[in-house]
Amino acid sequence: MEPVESNTVGEMTPQEVAQASVSTPVSTPPARPERRKKPRIREIPPEPVPSPHLDDYKDIVGAAYIDEIRFLAEALKGKTVKMVNSTAVGGGVAEMLNQMVPLLNEVEVKTHWDVITGGNDFFEVTKAFHNALQGSDYHLTQQARDIFLMHNHLNSQRIQFNEDFIVIHDPQPPALVQSRDESRRWVWRCHIDLSNPNREVWEFLAPFIERYDAAIFSSQSFTRQLAIPQYLFYPCIDPLSEKNKELEAGSIQKVCDEFGIDRSRPIVTQVSRFDRAKDPVGVIQAFKQARKYVDCQLVLAGGGATDDPEGAAVLKEVRDATDDDPDIIILDLPPWCALEINALQRASTLIVQKSIREGFGLTVTEALWKAKPTIAGAVGGIPNQIIHKLTGMLVHSVDGCAYQMRYLLTHPDFAQQLGHNGREHVKENFLMTTNVRRWLLLFRILLSSQPK
Repeated sequence: MEPVESNTVGEMTPQEVAQASVSTPVSTPPARPERRKKPRIREIPPEPVPSPHLDDYKDIVGAAYIDEIRFLAEALKGKTVKMVNSTAVGGGVAEMLNQMVPLLNEVEVKTHWDVITGGNDFFEVTKAFHNALQGSDYHLTQQARDIFLMHNHLNSQRIQFNEDFIVIHDPQPPALVQSRDESRRWVWRCHIDLSNPNREVWEFLAPFIERYDAAIFSSQSFTRQLAIPQYLFYPCIDPLSEKNKELEAGSIQKVCDEFGIDRSRPIVTQVSRFDRAKDPVGVIQAFKQARKYVDCQLVLAGGGATDDPEGAAVLKEVRDATDDDPDIIILDLPPWCALEINALQRASTLIVQKSIREGFGLTVTEALWKAKPTIAGAVGGIPNQIIHKLTGMLVHSVDGCAYQMRYLLTHPDFAQQLGHNGREHVKENFLMTTNVRRWLLLFRILLSSQPK
């Protein structure tokens, strides 16, 4: 038996609408537990864990795949790469670079990672740019232009660009290309959805983008008409990182005990920044609807990032929306809690990522890798990961999200099959080894072409 796609008008057959309309809430709600103790969150970062080596991935992807990566790197030995982005912690880009840079260095493609700096005024502008490029209304003022260009100029004076390949990530630092030496190859890596950008912001940024040798997008639907070559690179996760490695049952239980999570009851979890684009308030609303029919608890776990000044305001909105519900646990986690997030995801019955705007959504990738049945918004790059009813469930509304929570919690065999399929999909397409291979291929292509 298959579930309906969503509990919204136009997405259900008349028979399904009738069936849903007569569903009866549980007559006697389960007794609510006493208010949970305050979660115990690690306040001191742990000692850094050594980065995995390529050979460590053989048991996951096979020895032949690792041999292919080493072969591709042979022609690039001694070449140098610089990666530049806007934050060292928080968000999927920083996580990917933390894992990818050591692997490129291991195959003797010397890679250095720099992070731009700026005041709060700069990051407020770039956050507005980020939202506008994903479709939000925004009027680009001359003051915003000046702030953006000034901080890009200051960063171009601080950062040296002497490497063979320069890779600039996302819309915060693309104007750094004004410092390019024409003997270097420059690549713009865009991690956000540009399918419907704010016209003013895109027209301001596009002339900078077209000075690069190539642009990379996370989904075929994100691309724009550009005068430079474009490539499709799916983002990825590292299956051996603290956030994704296998955990012993005792480690998972310990984290749940510290956070006050009752593992005897179903657990629905969303892990993401406290960002309106992730719709955490909508998740709370969907959970409250679903809980009328199925006993469960909700965990919203996330944190902020140095380039996102809105995080604190969104976290307050989330806390207000809980209305002191003891079945909703809010975890404001520092960036060093990767192991705790891993344990939370593995302890969960369902994982949700109800984004209303999204780049790719690596939290979805993480959930699928852990073979968890996953419900997510049909936006951005999420449909590249979730094939509806095969590797997960796509939704378009709060009501649809609530319906899928109810369905999967009451159809565990189907939920388990979704989780199994999702893990295989990630293994084939979204692991760090695949990303390293793609970068090596791109560098070889750029090396064989004449610089602009």
